[in-house]
Amino acid sequence: MGNFIQPLSGRVQIIASDDTWIEGKAIQQLETTARLAGMQRVVGMPDLHPGRGYPVGAAFFSTEQLYPALVGNDIGCGMALWRTDLAAHTPLDKLEKRLGSIDAPLDETWQNDIAEFALSTTWHEHALGTIGGGNHFAELQQLDESYDADTVQALGLSRKQLLLLVHSGSRGLGEVILREQVDQFGHGGLRAGSDECAAYLARHNMALRFAEANRQLIARRMLARWHASGEGLLDVYHNLLSPAVVDGVDGWLHRKGAAAADQGWVVIPGSRGDYSYLVQPIASASSLYSLAHGAGRKWQRNECRERLEKRYNSAQLTRTALGSRVICEDKALIYEEAPEAYKSVATVIESLQAAGLIKLVARLKPVLTYKTRGG
Repeated sequence: MGNFIQPLSGRVQIIASDDTWIEGKAIQQLETTARLAGMQRVVGMPDLHPGRGYPVGAAFFSTEQLYPALVGNDIGCGMALWRTDLAAHTPLDKLEKRLGSIDAPLDETWQNDIAEFALSTTWHEHALGTIGGGNHFAELQQLDESYDADTVQALGLSRKQLLLLVHSGSRGLGEVILREQVDQFGHGGLRAGSDECAAYLARHNMALRFAEANRQLIARRMLARWHASGEGLLDVYHNLLSPAVVDGVDGWLHRKGAAAADQGWVVIPGSRGDYSYLVQPIASASSLYSLAHGAGRKWQRNECRERLEKRYNSAQLTRTALGSRVICEDKALIYEEAPEAYKSVATVIESLQAAGLIKLVARLKPVLTYKTRGG
């Protein structure tokens, strides 16, 4: 186990095997973050990769000070998994045609559904029920391998019905909150217990509720298009700030691209051309009660098209090696999010297993991935 939780310095650890591909810049960002005032421990996950100043795929534990910039501009981003009654043998052409586009705002027929969530007014209500750009997606999946028959049965999973995984966040709301925070206070931390800290946390928590509602509305919207029904099995945040106790010390746990390991089942997805894994976390202070949130990027976005367009045209990238289909009519995005741009999710899972942080429940195979119908 110890070989997979590697200390890099007194305050920095990384969960990875010797074979895990991790860019040096991400390690540098991790070590820089560890030097922030009040920062006690920093743990990089096996999906660690560089972000805009701060690494993605990591958890950070601080006392006295907390850092909104570590949470980033997509507060509440995360994943929800739904069980559906869609038959696994439904033709892909039929599923794609019925789904159409879900990029436009929800119309007035959805107002009662939106009202159910009793959200605070944010002026971003038009974005509810939409996925957004970047690495966000919604994907139909099929149970491919079962590793824990009892849990699979308890969750009602079957090879005969499809699952729906939704990955989205607070859309523009989180970005506005972070921008206002940085404009007012820069990238410095907030003193725990201060009025400024309380004000940020109130808006942060509002964004969490917005993001969760958004994922639910996306799932409902898609199921309605398919004349199907479903039930949410889990919803896990990847970007958030929360009070925590680690090894008897009270402080603040920041997650940036990391799933909670103490809130129940977690889905760790690969790229759109790779498997996803449903896992049972084993909560541990050694990982700051966190897990990888996906495969993690291997290539920077601005280099993907140049690397790939001599090998594939955009139409070819709508089909994957696993036989699944991708809906993405943004030609730049379909290259940026190509499977080759990501690490193999199997290596991430192997590192987490070897570190004693997860138990496998099931492997899920992509069937139909929705990114955008936009140009």
